[in-house]
This record gives sequence, C-alpha cells and structure tokens, in this order.
Amino acid sequence: MHVLAIDQGTSSTKALVVSPDGEVLAEAEASLHPRAVDDGGVEQDPEALWQSVLDAGRRAVAAARVPISAVGLANQGETVLAWDRGSGRPLSAAISWQDRRALAVCERLRERAEWLAALTGLPLDPYFAAPKMLWLRERVTREGVCTTTDTWLLHRLCGAYVTDAATASRTLLLDLDAVGWAPAACALFGVDVEELPTVVGCATPLGPTTAFGGAAAVTAQAVDQQAALFGEACFAAGEAKCTYGTGAFLLATVGPRPRRSTNGLAACVAWQLDDGTTYCLDGQVYTVGAALGWLQSVRLIDDPSDLDALGGAAADAGRAVFVPALAGLAAPFWRPAARGVFAGLSLATSRQQLVRAVVDGIAAQVAWLARAAAADLGGPLTRLRVDGGLTRSRVLMQTQADLLQVPVEVYPSPHATALGIAALARLGAGAASVPLTAVPPWTPADVYEPRLSADAAEAALQRWRRAAEATMDIAP
Repeated sequence: MHVLAIDQGTSSTKALVVSPDGEVLAEAEASLHPRAVDDGGVEQDPEALWQSVLDAGRRAVAAARVPISAVGLANQGETVLAWDRGSGRPLSAAISWQDRRALAVCERLRERAEWLAALTGLPLDPYFAAPKMLWLRERVTREGVCTTTDTWLLHRLCGAYVTDAATASRTLLLDLDAVGWAPAACALFGVDVEELPTVVGCATPLGPTTAFGGAAAVTAQAVDQQAALFGEACFAAGEAKCTYGTGAFLLATVGPRPRRSTNGLAACVAWQLDDGTTYCLDGQVYTVGAALGWLQSVRLIDDPSDLDALGGAAADAGRAVFVPALAGLAAPFWRPAARGVFAGLSLATSRQQLVRAVVDGIAAQVAWLARAAAADLGGPLTRLRVDGGLTRSRVLMQTQADLLQVPVEVYPSPHATALGIAALARLGAGAASVPLTAVPPWTPADVYEPRLSADAAEAALQRWRRAAEATMDIAP
C-alpha cells in the first residue's frame, strides 16, 4: 500500500508519497510564514496551514502517479487555535509553540507548577498548549472550541474530533500515567473536559478523506518530534535523537513506564499503539534554524551554508560564547523571559568567530539536554541519531559529537518526521504488525566521532553554562 505522509511544520508543510518498502516516490513542500507580533507573540494563519496541507499533499500525489491508501499527519505539537466545530471556521490565529505571551498565565499559576509536573510530566511554561489556550480565551475569544492544530486539521480532513496521545501529552492537561485528560488540570486552566477532543492512539484509523483525490483512510497522527523518534527506530530505552530544524529537539525513549525528569526535561508520551504506551523525555532549544534566520537578518551570514564557510574558517570562537535564547530558554533551564546573548567579546573577535560561537552555542545546549537525559535514565547516551536541515553542516555535527563525547549518526533522509508518520500509518492500516516491520532498516549517511578530548569538551560546556546562567535573568 502507498501512504501519503504529511509533516505540518512551523515554516513549511512537507508531503511524501511512500511505497510499501519505505521508498519515497514523490515529495512536495509548501512554505509558511509565521509572523512575530508584540510581547513575544508568534502567530500563523490557520487557513494558510490548511492550504499548505492540501497543496503539498495534492502535488505529491500527482507527482507519484499511484493511488494512496492511507494518510498520516504529523503536527506542530503545542500550537493552538480557537475554531467553530460546526463549520470548521477558525476563530483566532494559530498561536505558535514559539509564542511567549502566556508567560503571565504561568506566573499566575506558579504555585501549582510542582503539582502539575507530577501529574502531567511537564514544567509550567508558555511553550506548552494549556497556558496559550487560557491566554487565548482571556485575550481573544471564548467562542468555539480551543484545541491544538492537529484536531482542527484532522476534523477538516475526515470529520474526526480527536487528538493523539503524544500530542495530548504536550498540553499540560493530560494525566501522564492514565493517558487521559486530567479534570483537575483542566479546571486550573479553565478548560471544560467535555469540550476536549477524544484521545486516540498514534496508529488509529479515523475515517476516509477525499482531500487529495480518491478516498484514502487517515490512519496515523502524532507530534512531529515523536514521529521522527519512531522513524529513526529509537525503540529501546536510552535510544535518543535530535532534530535540527526551526528549533532543536532532543528526545530519549524511556520505555513502557513514564518517568518524571528530575533534571529539567519534559516527560511525555512518545507513541501509543495497540500494545501499549511508550514514553520519552524531551528537551528543546527554541531557536536553531531560527537563529540562522536572525544571523541572516543582521547580515552576519548571507546564507545558511555560511555556517560552515565562516564558522569552519575559525579554529575556534576565541572566548566568544553565544546563548541561543532568542525566544527564551527551554530545557533544562525553563526561563521563558531569557534573551539571546553574545558574551566574552573583545576588539579582536572576528565575524568568523561570532558565527563559530553560534555553532558552539547550539551544540552546547543540546549537549546539556543529553546530559540531563542521561542523568534521568541512569546512564550516559551511547550515541545520538540526528535529522533535520542543519545536519548538512559538518561543522555543527562535528562540534556536536565533540561536546557530547559520543558518536553522532546522521539520518540518511531529510524527512525523518514524514517517514515516521508513514510508518505509523502502515501500522494503523494493518500493513505492518509491529514497529520493527513498519520502519524500514537504515544506515547513517554520516557518523561523526568525537575529536576533542573529554577535558576540553567539559571546559567548553562549563564555559557556556556559566554564560547562560549569568545572563538568563537579565531581561527586564
């Protein structure tokens, strides 16, 4: 059977038509343009999201010239909107996962943060869906329903009113142990449990759609990062991947029992299948590809390829340090008001060293996420699988291996999320029976081994940590 796999992301929607053996027969992409607004807001046009799904999906199907039998949809995770269930009409902008305007909501509820973390596995932060939902209800509209974008897109595709367990676990409203809505958490955020979508598995048939031509069954739904974790076959406890896109997202598989982090990570559902639930730990760097966009806007680089051309031209960053907190610091610090910082500059600091400092800063924060995951798991990671556009940067990948002190394995396709949701769709359609048969075998396109000594890596990480801790609270 042929699957249409849709990865609805922040800056674009990608669609692949995937053959039964995992070969990509056709692909298409539709660009999106999130808009920054006052007070840390980031919004998207819901109709543009929907149109991007249709455009990319239809072009991929037309190019493949084969009938599709199943559709899988990966989503942004924490992005929310208000909409009318009767008509499907949006009643608000889509409030992006990057949006920080719910900071005041989180501060108001701060005394309940520890209780929420124990219940849901998540820290209280504007990144997650529920604070944004309450902010939207208080500031924009109380009409209609308020959900993550996956529910709205799936409703338009096939009429279902659902969200998958992985996406639900990103809301601050899900009981992580029961994998069901937590009435007490819903009450805290002013959410009526009866108005929330049904929580379903990640490979659950939802019904037919004709949005892409002939009828095909929608059989899979998941958060984009969890779909990538699945696609990269991180099935065993301790296996981890990091996606380098708009942000960087490190997920480590925990296994069938949830484990709350004591080291600043989020604990959530990796996927839920017929045979049970698999959990993971999750850490984020909010601005990675977005940081390169900023570097271009201030003309430190002309093109993302300059990351290697300029950053690679510097033997090191000198004493320059970059903290990539351009939209706040996520795990393991959770400082939503933090701002990006260059530190350690001198009159001798060059353009090349500033670019190299950005490379080092991204890799350092990911390394601290990996260290937090290792502490929670009780043992160090033995490798890190990586995917996303920035894995093309050899300087970044080598720096990442150096600071992690473990091999970095590059996924051979730029479409880990879409291929992961395709694998889940095969499971949902009954074309595969277990994850190992749903995910085609793969070998890394590149493997980066550490070249830096352990002492030098530790010194670099500690220097970055000192800069981050010294500056994370300086924003007014």
